[in-house]
Amino acid sequence: MKHKRLILDSDLLEIVIQRLVIELRENHGDFSQSAIIGLQPRGIVLAKMIHQQLEKQTGKKILYGELDSTFYRDDFRRTGKPLIPNTMFLEFIVEDKKVILIDDVLYTGRSVRSALNALADFGRPLNTELLTLIDRRFNRELPIQPDYTGVEVDTRAHDKVIVELTDDKKVWILTEEQTQ
Repeated sequence: MKHKRLILDSDLLEIVIQRLVIELRENHGDFSQSAIIGLQPRGIVLAKMIHQQLEKQTGKKILYGELDSTFYRDDFRRTGKPLIPNTMFLEFIVEDKKVILIDDVLYTGRSVRSALNALADFGRPLNTELLTLIDRRFNRELPIQPDYTGVEVDTRAHDKVIVELTDDKKVWILTEEQTQ
C-alpha cells in the first residue's frame, strides 16, 4: 500500500523559493560573473523560476542555460532501454564564471557528478555551487552536498520524492508500507 505525504504546499513552496533567491542574491550580488544552469530534466522548471525571479529583482540579464548529462551518467550503458538525451541549451562559455547548478532533488549525488563532468566540456568555471529544492540527506553515494537547500527531508531508500512545479505546485513523499 502506498502512502503519499505532502511536505510542501504551493504557498510554502513559494516561500522556500523566495528564500533561495534571497540567498543567491546575497552571495552573487549583481550576477555579472554568475550563471544559472538547470539540470535536465527535472531541474529545468525550478531553474527557470529562480532565474526569472532573479532577473526581475535585479533588473539585469543573467546568464541562463540547461545542461543534459545523459551521456555522462555512470549507468548510461547499463539500462535495458536506451537513454535519450535532451538538447543542451548552454550558449555561453563557463570559463571564469560562478556557476550555480540547479536540480529539484539531491539523493545519491550521481546525477550531480555526471553534470559536473558534462559542465567541464564548456570550460572551467571560477567556482561551482549546487542548489537543490529537496535534499534527501540519506543514501548519498558520493560526497556531494548542496550549497543552497530548500528543504531537507529524511527518507528511506525505497521512498520517492515527487516535485510538481507546474499548475498547483506541491512536493510529496511517496512511501510504500513495508509488511513483515
